[in-house]
Amino acid sequence: MGGDTLTVVETGAGDRRPKQESFWTRESVVHGFKQAVVKLNPLDLMHNPVMFAVEVGAALTTIDTLRYLVDGNATSLAFVGQITIWLWLTVLFATFAEAMAEGRGAAHAEFLRQSRTETVARKVMSDGSIQDIPATDLQKGDVVVVSAGEVIPGDGEVKEGIAAVDESAITGESAPVIRESGGDRSAVTGGTKVISDELRIEITAGRGESFLDKMIELIESAKRYKTPNEIALALLLAGLTLIFLVVTVTLEPMSVYAKSPVGITVLIALLVALAPTTIGGLLSAIGISGMNRLFERNVLALSGRAVEAAGDANVIMLDKTGTLTIGNRQATEFIPTSGISERELAEAAQLSSLADETPEGRSIVVLAKERYGLREVDLPENEVEFVPFSAETRMSGVNYKGREIRKGAVDSVCSWTGCQTDTALGLGIDRIARSGGTPLLVSEGKRILGAIHLKDVVKEGIHEKLNALREAGIKTVMITGDNPVTAEAIAKEVGVDDFLSEATPEKKMDYVRQMKAEGYMVAMVGDGTNDAPALANADVAVAMNTGTMAAREAGNMIDLDSNPTKLIEIVEVGKQILITRGALTTFSVTNDIAKYFAIIPAMFVSLYIAGHKAVSLGALNIMRLTSPQTAILSAIIFNALIIPVLIPLALKGVKYRPSSAAVLLRRNLFVYGLGGLIVPFVGIKLIDMVVTALHLVSTTVH
Repeated sequence: MGGDTLTVVETGAGDRRPKQESFWTRESVVHGFKQAVVKLNPLDLMHNPVMFAVEVGAALTTIDTLRYLVDGNATSLAFVGQITIWLWLTVLFATFAEAMAEGRGAAHAEFLRQSRTETVARKVMSDGSIQDIPATDLQKGDVVVVSAGEVIPGDGEVKEGIAAVDESAITGESAPVIRESGGDRSAVTGGTKVISDELRIEITAGRGESFLDKMIELIESAKRYKTPNEIALALLLAGLTLIFLVVTVTLEPMSVYAKSPVGITVLIALLVALAPTTIGGLLSAIGISGMNRLFERNVLALSGRAVEAAGDANVIMLDKTGTLTIGNRQATEFIPTSGISERELAEAAQLSSLADETPEGRSIVVLAKERYGLREVDLPENEVEFVPFSAETRMSGVNYKGREIRKGAVDSVCSWTGCQTDTALGLGIDRIARSGGTPLLVSEGKRILGAIHLKDVVKEGIHEKLNALREAGIKTVMITGDNPVTAEAIAKEVGVDDFLSEATPEKKMDYVRQMKAEGYMVAMVGDGTNDAPALANADVAVAMNTGTMAAREAGNMIDLDSNPTKLIEIVEVGKQILITRGALTTFSVTNDIAKYFAIIPAMFVSLYIAGHKAVSLGALNIMRLTSPQTAILSAIIFNALIIPVLIPLALKGVKYRPSSAAVLLRRNLFVYGLGGLIVPFVGIKLIDMVVTALHLVSTTVH
């Protein structure tokens, strides 16, 4: 119901990765209750003023209970004792919610801890020799050599070499990634394994400062990360509790003056029932479970504010290549010259691409097959000569049965043939270039057969995601190095609200600053050193784990999967945290109103209002509860039970549906506001009926 936990498992390939299973297991619940008891320590509970007030009240009623026990007053003992039990349960359920939320993070930390191993590092000495030392002795600036089959001993930057690295210990993904010196894929993480070739790595983190160490520390200390909104709400709840405390204290002398004195247990019950205990008990769990949902998506939040900012973000900057588009250009269209059919062009293009293993080449073969039913031809090796692509000619092709078929860049094929193209083909090539695509010419001998339209295909489902963001009032900006004409065409096709063309590091940073100056909360994703200035200025800065160390240090979140589209999910998680907090706050405040109608009439049922006509305050007992005693006890029981009932919702979060703030407010007021009024009326009445039926209370309040 409320979430999942992680279990480390071994796959057949020896890959260690987290496996999701139900979190509500017997072991996790028992562990949660044990931790909940530990959290009853007043020093630990002081960070939550609402629940601390409840605990103080429970302690006072406990003293009252012991007094009645010593006096032998059985009638008062039954009522006060039951109130005391339910007050302690209220505090226990609140600490249990926090303990269960922390338990989810502990599972992630345990998985990472098991991933960390002690390794031997091959350090390059000053004289060029290599010496084996414990990885824990490495310092910043040391250079190590790591060969195939060896574990990388610490976080660092690749200085020499290129190799495939298994990062499953960090990301859970078994597919290796390429790490190389220079560029945007030079950062490596300690605990990962080189599976091919050899790397020379400069260590960038000392002992206890590694990325893995920071991850474990951040996950285990998630309970300490409070966002500004959460702190503001906690202060508001503390203020409300203080107001109710003052009101409750003043009721005692008023009741004495009215010759209807109220006992301390009833006053404490009133304070607990009217204070916002529901949200007070769940507030910490909501924040922690929100960070856990990011961990479950393999995103490490380095800042509590970043989590909150993700929910408030209203501008997100997305790279074109690899984020909005697939990144590998795909063939989408054949444009023949006059006198040539599309099928003839497709057949020639297919023959020229049979030996081309690039994504572009394979896409040409696939397009010819899908559009014209042309199947791959098995050409005899002794009759065919494939011409591989080279940077010098920028063409590839095939010589087969006297046919010389070539495909390649427009200027290269033009040089080969003399470039005799008709007007229609020229217009087609111009259209491809203006739309942001890449035209390839296909020729046979000296004759141009036509052009192939290669384009960076928009990712499946990206339109829906962008529309959902737009409905939520979030502006999307595409970042690209293309010229303005091409960038505009691609932006229209993708469906973003704005674009930043010819994006240099300075231009990206200036755009972020401009948006922030206009009052926007900006979220951005990046992986290169050229993204670092903009990331450092963004409110939500998601760096790719495969990116450079500069990008990772500039970001306040790190995506361990290095999936640029994850930024959209991060924004959704952030909004879900805010929505859940708002929904449960609304429910908590409105159900206090219902509890008011249960307890206030019960306390002063014997009093009358002086005036033209004497009216008993018992007329306010609209729930028709049995007696003052059952009314107070039923309200306190409901107040305690509603917290564990809402724990699954706090841990899982209210479902996020993209919509405007006004629509979200109306939905919250209708579902959780109205629900907060109705549920207590029904719940307290049912509990009152059960209490009455069991004859649990048969004494007077005073």
